[in-house]
Amino acid sequence: MSPAKSDGGQLERAIASGRFVITAEVTPPVSCNRDDLLAKAAGLKGVADAVNVTDGAGARAHMGALAAATVLQQAGIEPVLQLTCRDRNRLALQSDLLGAATLGIRNLLVLRGDDPSAGDQPDAKPVFDLDSGALIQTAVAIRDKGELPSARKVTGKANFFIGAADMPIDPPKDWQPKSLKAKVAAGAQFAQTQFCMDIDIVRRYVARLQQDKLTDRIALLIGVVPLRSARSARWIKEHLFGAIIPDRIVDLMDHSGDAEHEGRQICVDFIEQLSTVPGVAGAHVMAPNNEGAIADVIARARKVVKNRAPA
Repeated sequence: MSPAKSDGGQLERAIASGRFVITAEVTPPVSCNRDDLLAKAAGLKGVADAVNVTDGAGARAHMGALAAATVLQQAGIEPVLQLTCRDRNRLALQSDLLGAATLGIRNLLVLRGDDPSAGDQPDAKPVFDLDSGALIQTAVAIRDKGELPSARKVTGKANFFIGAADMPIDPPKDWQPKSLKAKVAAGAQFAQTQFCMDIDIVRRYVARLQQDKLTDRIALLIGVVPLRSARSARWIKEHLFGAIIPDRIVDLMDHSGDAEHEGRQICVDFIEQLSTVPGVAGAHVMAPNNEGAIADVIARARKVVKNRAPA
């Protein structure tokens, strides 16, 4: 990765240093009280390199992501602001980008967003005025050119560090990483992936990205999960599109006398393995309905990860 700019944030600097980074994710509460959000995120301060706040995860309403990111920023926790294309047209998204820059938020994760039909208000109207690539390009133009797509000039400075999502697969012979290529071409600088708890698949997936030199152009953070139970492992495996949870992990959870402890240890061990894979810049820890496990897993993983020499 190229060196961080002097005005880069904590996450950008950590990635540029070559250190194995670990980010986390919290879903803002269904609440109007900032303390409810801080109760979920406070344990990650000084532990995670940055903390994602989701934007209507699962196509359900929560405390707004921009407000949640601001609360974390004020509490000394570096946020990653997730922005989905689902709910807002291009004008509203551009306004949110300007607002994020005004508030000093640097890290963005640009997403398509789940279809409202998957949520608890399925009659909600989806927007999808932009796709994720176009939204990435918009953020890049605001940052680098100081202008909106209409060519209107933007005053002030947007120090965005721009991320995208990707989905690891066990690549077939003729597979091409078209989606990630397009996001890199649009200007994405880091990518956080869906859960992939199979180290052999990670190695084959990353090796394929390396053939196209994508890992030289984008920092890849592999999604991992501290599982709470065999039941939750099966649910993620069967219901979260693109999530990879090997049967052997489900079996381990099934036969463990303390499934939650087992799930945390599996995640710590997996992060340690990830830290040895060339082309993997870090791990992104997500824990649906088990967010309390994240800080413990990251703290333990910090003690065992194999950090590379500085870039």
